[in-house]
Formats: sequence, structure tokens, C-alpha cells
Amino acid sequence: MIDKKGSAHWKGGLKDGTGTISTGSGALDGVNYGFNKRFEGEAGSNPEELIAAAHASCFSMALSMILGDAGLTADDISTEATVSLEQKDDGFAVTKSHLVVRATVPNASEQEFADAANAAKANCPISKLLNAEITMEATLG
Repeated sequence: MIDKKGSAHWKGGLKDGTGTISTGSGALDGVNYGFNKRFEGEAGSNPEELIAAAHASCFSMALSMILGDAGLTADDISTEATVSLEQKDDGFAVTKSHLVVRATVPNASEQEFADAANAAKANCPISKLLNAEITMEATLG
């Protein structure tokens, strides 16, 4: 088992409070987050963008592995994830993650690439973690 850690610290009420997030590796160290950054578009970090970055990076690595298992090596994989936060009857929920991937994979057919991308979408660990609709646009360039 591999354990990775992240932490958050919060002070104050929901709308007037502020917090910081950090990762065990130190890649994030005391990064500010808060209500305005999450719900009102103020610049700064928020949980949903962190989930989006995690999903995009996990997917890209899974796609690279699956292509490698098929004897293919990508010159480039660029993935953007858009995570949707929606208000539901019982509060807010992450309901979707949409992946847009563009890749250059020498000698890969459109079908090989599509099969690999769909397998990565279904099987990367972050996809498995999310209880949300996951959609994708995959372009082989």
C-alpha cells in the first residue's frame, strides 16, 4: 500500500474564514483557499481544481502505461480535467469530471488510441475514486 498525505487548516466561519492546504511532498505548502475562491471566482486554489489536477495527471499516467503495454510510446499527452460542483437538494456535490486529452503517439491508429484512452478513463485510480459522471474528448494528433 502507498499512502500519500494532504492537509488543510481553516480559521473562521464559512464565508469570512480562510484556510491553507499543504501536501506531504511539499509541492503545496500553505496555499490559501476560501469561500470566495471556491464559489465566487476569486483567484486562488479550491478543492475542485485540486481534484481536476489529480484526475488529469492520473489519467495521463494511466494512458501512458496502457499505450506502453500495447508497444506504443506517446511523444506528448496533454490532459485537462474540468470538475463540476453542483448544488443538490442535500448540499453541494462534485457531479462530473470532463477530460480533454490531446496526444501525439507515433504509429498508433485512431482505434488503438481510443481504446487506450477509454481504458485509462475507466481505470485510473482517481476515476475509480470519483462518484461522478466522467466524460472525455480524446484527440490523436
